Amino acid sequence: MGVKIVVEVNGTAQSHEVEARTLLVQYLRDVVGLHGTNIGCDTSSCGACTVLLDGESVKSCTVLAAQADGRSVTTIEGLAEPDGTLHPVQSAFREHHALQCGYCTPGMVMAVVSLLKENPSPTESEVRLGLEGNLCRCTGYHNIVKAVLAVGATAGATAGATAGAGAAAEAGR
Repeated sequence: MGVKIVVEVNGTAQSHEVEARTLLVQYLRDVVGLHGTNIGCDTSSCGACTVLLDGESVKSCTVLAAQADGRSVTTIEGLAEPDGTLHPVQSAFREHHALQCGYCTPGMVMAVVSLLKENPSPTESEVRLGLEGNLCRCTGYHNIVKAVLAVGATAGATAGATAGAGAAAEAGR
Protein backbone atom coordinates (compact mmCIF):
# COMPACT_ATOMS: atom_id res chain seq x y z
CA MET A 1 0.00 0.00 0.00
CA GLY A 2 1.36 3.38 -1.01
CA VAL A 3 1.44 6.78 0.61
CA LYS A 4 0.43 9.83 -1.45
CA ILE A 5 2.92 12.68 -1.01
CA VAL A 6 3.30 16.16 -2.43
CA VAL A 7 6.81 17.57 -2.16
CA GLU A 8 8.17 20.78 -3.64
CA VAL A 9 11.45 19.75 -5.24
CA ASN A 10 13.64 22.59 -6.52
CA GLY A 11 10.59 24.85 -6.71
CA THR A 12 8.32 22.40 -8.55
CA ALA A 13 5.48 20.51 -6.87
CA GLN A 14 5.88 16.75 -7.20
CA SER A 15 2.96 14.48 -6.42
CA HIS A 16 3.53 10.73 -6.22
CA GLU A 17 2.47 7.60 -4.46
CA VAL A 18 5.39 5.89 -2.76
CA GLU A 19 5.90 2.94 -0.47
CA ALA A 20 5.90 4.04 3.16
CA ARG A 21 9.48 2.79 3.56
CA THR A 22 10.88 4.80 0.61
CA LEU A 23 13.80 6.96 1.66
CA LEU A 24 13.99 10.55 0.46
CA VAL A 25 17.21 9.81 -1.44
CA GLN A 26 15.49 6.95 -3.29
CA TYR A 27 12.49 9.15 -4.02
CA LEU A 28 14.65 11.92 -5.47
CA ARG A 29 16.71 9.56 -7.61
CA ASP A 30 14.25 6.84 -8.63
CA VAL A 31 10.89 8.64 -8.70
CA VAL A 32 11.71 12.28 -9.44
CA GLY A 33 14.73 11.39 -11.59
CA LEU A 34 17.31 13.70 -10.02
CA HIS A 35 20.58 11.82 -9.80
CA GLY A 36 22.81 14.56 -8.36
CA THR A 37 22.03 13.40 -4.83
CA ASN A 38 24.36 10.46 -4.34
CA ILE A 39 23.94 7.33 -2.28
CA GLY A 40 27.22 6.75 -0.50
CA CYS A 41 27.20 4.65 2.62
CA ASP A 42 23.55 3.88 3.44
CA THR A 43 24.40 4.55 7.10
CA SER A 44 24.26 8.39 7.27
CA SER A 45 28.03 8.53 7.80
CA CYS A 46 29.29 10.08 4.57
CA GLY A 47 26.94 12.98 3.69
CA ALA A 48 26.93 12.27 -0.07
CA CYS A 49 23.12 12.36 0.04
CA THR A 50 22.82 15.77 1.75
CA VAL A 51 19.94 17.95 0.54
CA LEU A 52 18.13 20.94 1.99
CA LEU A 53 14.77 20.16 3.58
CA ASP A 54 12.93 23.41 4.27
CA GLY A 55 16.31 25.12 3.99
CA GLU A 56 18.14 22.92 6.50
CA SER A 57 20.72 20.33 5.47
CA VAL A 58 19.70 16.73 6.06
CA LYS A 59 21.10 13.41 5.01
CA SER A 60 18.35 12.17 2.73
CA CYS A 61 19.17 8.54 3.54
CA THR A 62 17.82 9.19 7.05
CA VAL A 63 14.49 10.75 6.01
CA LEU A 64 11.50 8.92 4.65
CA ALA A 65 9.94 10.44 1.55
CA ALA A 66 6.64 10.53 3.45
CA GLN A 67 8.28 12.79 6.05
CA ALA A 68 8.92 15.31 3.28
CA ASP A 69 5.21 15.51 2.41
CA GLY A 70 4.14 19.15 2.29
CA ARG A 71 7.72 20.34 2.57
CA SER A 72 10.34 21.85 0.29
CA VAL A 73 13.47 19.99 -0.88
CA THR A 74 16.40 21.58 -2.65
CA THR A 75 18.92 19.33 -4.37
CA ILE A 76 22.19 20.17 -6.08
CA GLU A 77 20.24 20.53 -9.33
CA GLY A 78 18.15 23.29 -7.76
CA LEU A 79 21.02 25.58 -6.74
CA ALA A 80 22.01 27.05 -10.10
CA GLU A 81 19.92 29.79 -11.66
CA PRO A 82 17.60 28.85 -14.56
CA ASP A 83 20.06 30.52 -16.97
CA GLY A 84 22.83 28.20 -15.75
CA THR A 85 24.58 30.71 -13.48
CA LEU A 86 26.12 28.71 -10.68
CA HIS A 87 25.34 29.29 -7.03
CA PRO A 88 28.25 31.13 -5.31
CA VAL A 89 29.22 27.94 -3.46
CA GLN A 90 29.31 25.96 -6.70
CA SER A 91 31.43 28.68 -8.31
CA ALA A 92 33.83 28.71 -5.37
CA PHE A 93 34.21 24.93 -5.51
CA ARG A 94 35.09 25.21 -9.18
CA GLU A 95 37.39 28.20 -8.74
CA HIS A 96 39.30 26.65 -5.82
CA HIS A 97 39.45 23.11 -7.27
CA ALA A 98 37.50 21.81 -4.27
CA LEU A 99 36.77 18.44 -5.77
CA GLN A 100 38.62 15.51 -7.15
CA CYS A 101 36.49 12.49 -7.99
CA GLY A 102 33.34 14.57 -7.40
CA TYR A 103 31.30 11.92 -5.62
CA CYS A 104 31.01 13.86 -2.35
CA THR A 105 30.66 17.23 -4.08
CA PRO A 106 26.85 17.51 -4.30
CA GLY A 107 26.40 16.65 -0.63
CA MET A 108 29.36 18.80 0.37
CA VAL A 109 27.99 21.81 -1.56
CA MET A 110 24.55 21.40 0.02
CA ALA A 111 26.08 21.17 3.50
CA VAL A 112 28.13 24.32 2.80
CA VAL A 113 25.06 26.23 1.62
CA SER A 114 23.35 25.37 4.91
CA LEU A 115 26.47 26.18 6.94
CA LEU A 116 26.83 29.60 5.32
CA LYS A 117 23.15 30.33 5.89
CA GLU A 118 23.74 29.80 9.62
CA ASN A 119 27.16 31.45 9.69
CA PRO A 120 27.83 33.68 6.65
CA SER A 121 31.47 34.35 7.55
CA PRO A 122 32.90 31.30 9.34
CA THR A 123 36.46 30.78 10.52
CA GLU A 124 38.51 27.86 9.26
CA SER A 125 37.80 25.84 12.40
CA GLU A 126 34.07 26.59 12.11
CA VAL A 127 34.13 25.37 8.48
CA ARG A 128 35.92 22.17 9.45
CA LEU A 129 33.48 21.58 12.31
CA GLY A 130 30.50 22.39 10.08
CA LEU A 131 31.58 19.83 7.47
CA GLU A 132 32.30 17.14 10.03
CA GLY A 133 29.47 14.88 8.79
CA ASN A 134 30.52 14.99 5.13
CA LEU A 135 33.36 12.76 4.05
CA CYS A 136 35.73 13.32 1.16
CA ARG A 137 38.17 10.52 0.51
CA CYS A 138 40.15 12.33 -2.19
CA THR A 139 40.94 15.95 -1.41
CA GLY A 140 42.14 16.19 2.16
CA TYR A 141 39.59 19.04 2.52
CA HIS A 142 42.17 21.81 2.02
CA ASN A 143 40.61 23.24 -1.15
CA ILE A 144 37.08 22.62 0.12
CA VAL A 145 37.84 24.74 3.18
CA LYS A 146 39.47 27.41 0.95
CA ALA A 147 36.34 27.54 -1.20
CA VAL A 148 34.04 27.91 1.80
CA LEU A 149 36.23 30.62 3.32
CA ALA A 150 36.24 32.49 -0.01
CA VAL A 151 32.44 32.49 -0.18
CA GLY A 152 32.28 33.43 3.50
CA ALA A 153 34.73 36.30 2.99
CA THR A 154 32.63 37.55 0.08
CA ALA A 155 29.46 37.30 2.17
CA GLY A 156 31.15 39.06 5.07
CA ALA A 157 32.49 41.80 2.80
CA THR A 158 29.07 42.26 1.20
CA ALA A 159 27.39 42.43 4.61
CA GLY A 160 30.05 44.86 5.81
CA ALA A 161 29.70 47.03 2.71
CA THR A 162 25.93 47.06 3.09
CA ALA A 163 26.21 47.93 6.77
CA GLY A 164 28.83 50.57 5.97
CA ALA A 165 26.63 52.09 3.26
CA GLY A 166 23.70 52.15 5.65
CA ALA A 167 25.80 53.82 8.35
CA ALA A 168 27.14 56.37 5.84
CA ALA A 169 23.62 57.17 4.67
CA GLU A 170 22.46 57.50 8.27
CA ALA A 171 25.39 59.80 9.08
CA GLY A 172 24.58 61.96 6.07
CA ARG A 173 21.08 62.76 7.33
